[in-house]
Amino acid sequence: KLKNKNGITAEITNYGGIVVRLIVPDKNGKLDDVVLGFNTLEEYLKDNSPYFGAIIGRFANRIADGRFSMHGTQYQLAINDKPNGIPCSLHGGKAGFDKVLWKGSLDEGSSIPKLNLAYVSPDGEEGYPGNLEVLVAYSLTDSNELTIEYTASADKETPLNLTNHSYFNLKGEGKGEILDHVIKINAGQFTPVNKGLIPTGEIRPVDGTPFDFRHEHTIGERISESNEQLNLAGGYDQNFVLDKNMGDLSLAASAYEPSTGRVLEIFTTEPGIQFYSGNFLDGSLTGKTGSPYNYRNGFAFETQHFPDSPNHPEFPPAVLTPGEVFKSVTVYKFSTR
Repeated sequence: KLKNKNGITAEITNYGGIVVRLIVPDKNGKLDDVVLGFNTLEEYLKDNSPYFGAIIGRFANRIADGRFSMHGTQYQLAINDKPNGIPCSLHGGKAGFDKVLWKGSLDEGSSIPKLNLAYVSPDGEEGYPGNLEVLVAYSLTDSNELTIEYTASADKETPLNLTNHSYFNLKGEGKGEILDHVIKINAGQFTPVNKGLIPTGEIRPVDGTPFDFRHEHTIGERISESNEQLNLAGGYDQNFVLDKNMGDLSLAASAYEPSTGRVLEIFTTEPGIQFYSGNFLDGSLTGKTGSPYNYRNGFAFETQHFPDSPNHPEFPPAVLTPGEVFKSVTVYKFSTR
């Protein structure tokens, strides 16, 4: 449990590195948990748990057919998803980083509350090459920033794409739809998908489309429009190409919930962000306050390299080589207005 002087609390478990609770004040100082999740470990262990709050790896998002090639060698990953009947490896495979025990320790030398989580992914795990050492550090500042720092190294060349998969509802967990949240994404382009929800390779301008969030729009304002990409994904579930230099920590996206006044800003060093509007929530899961998680009761902003990057040389490279140290930072900053 990390807590700052303003009453913000982040509760994190070493199973999957999951952010179990994230308690933040509204404009009147009322505290609420704003991330979806469960009360017991057993619920997170079920096959239908949709990655609530977890660290995702080795490769976040989808890889087509679970296959990629490097230096003439083809690798076959575990297949664990078939959107519209088309197979892929999703979020690291059948037992990705969301389903492993991390070694946790509080960083006593840090001036702010900080949790270090370490995991060694062995060569061949889920089909990926190389032994991979990963460190994920969660810290909470008195500026109301939950910071996630990712560091990794490997002894063989391997694809790598790490993220956190928290689902947010700024009204409070279990308090209904998120369609009235006002969001902004600093992206002039996105990567359209095929019917398997895999990027086609095109990088398309958002101009004149429901994917233009360079100015504020509610999530629900255009989500039901007749649009090929919205129809394929059942809503928003696409990668946005951020207007930034890769590696620079800058503002990627924001969300504002009018009734509570809560604001979430997301800063990242990553080149992309996946905006997901909770299209697969169907009421079959019951959350921490006993309310079912119905359709579009939560949204996710997943900072990332682009989906299926190993099969798209035109995308920013998402490969870690021996002797290189991978570093990535994402910040969730909370405020009110």
